[in-house]
Amino acid sequence: MNVSETIMKGLRTLILAFVAIAMVSPVILSISNSLTTGQEIGINYGVIGQLDAGPDAFVNLKLIPDKVSLEQYAKVLTDTPQFLLMFWNSVLLVLPIIAGQVVIASLAAYAFAKLRFRGRDQLFLVYLLTMLMPFQVTLVPNYIIADKLGLTNSQAAIILPGIFAAFGVFLMRQFMMHIPYAYIEAAKIDGASQFRIFRTIVLPMVKPALAALILLLFVDHWNMVEQPLIFLQDAVKQPLSVYLSRINEEARGVAFAASVVYMAPMVLLFLYAEPYFIEGVQLSGVKG
Repeated sequence: MNVSETIMKGLRTLILAFVAIAMVSPVILSISNSLTTGQEIGINYGVIGQLDAGPDAFVNLKLIPDKVSLEQYAKVLTDTPQFLLMFWNSVLLVLPIIAGQVVIASLAAYAFAKLRFRGRDQLFLVYLLTMLMPFQVTLVPNYIIADKLGLTNSQAAIILPGIFAAFGVFLMRQFMMHIPYAYIEAAKIDGASQFRIFRTIVLPMVKPALAALILLLFVDHWNMVEQPLIFLQDAVKQPLSVYLSRINEEARGVAFAASVVYMAPMVLLFLYAEPYFIEGVQLSGVKG
């Protein structure tokens, strides 16, 4: 390796390190501030939102608090019952969407990938057009349909559109395209039905894609804000993502602790499913 290649490699490493630090720093600050007392947070961030703070005012970003305290977590987990209520609201919204879409997407993807019928590719193309539409375009028709069915202000108005989204079908279909068709033919010769082929041959081979789909669906729907605000008028039915957006300036410490608890499930799920996620995304992105 010559000098120029060494310099370029060093520059790339520095750039990537800078980007990594920039991406991780908000998480580190949130964790650090969640372990800080309310008084210290008021001193460090008291100038935020004050119009008369003056040009010399500044925010004191500290990675290590002067005094480590669980005060904010106590307020969130014991003194704020609304937080726990909305946490379980999020769970009751996300889990049915993930379970339903995994089942529907897997079956539909198998049909688009391995079953041969007239107009299959054209139908799949039309099905994917919904992925190209902005979220705001489909939000109004979904609300009209939910209103006609009497589902407004109920979790079903969010769960049902989430179950039948096109993204899961696309991801699973791309992965199933890599399964050799000879496996399907051999099972048919042995007298296996299509459902048995799907259950005993195809499904075990697409576990990485399922893991990637579950992780992506969890992150997407755990963070949703627009749908609950539009479909759920009652605050007691809304998820945790809406609660975080409503924490006022006087409860900044609670906001930090609530944010850490809020992102903990996503971090733990990603750390557990990272190998499957990487494999699933890589193979799903290869043209079959």
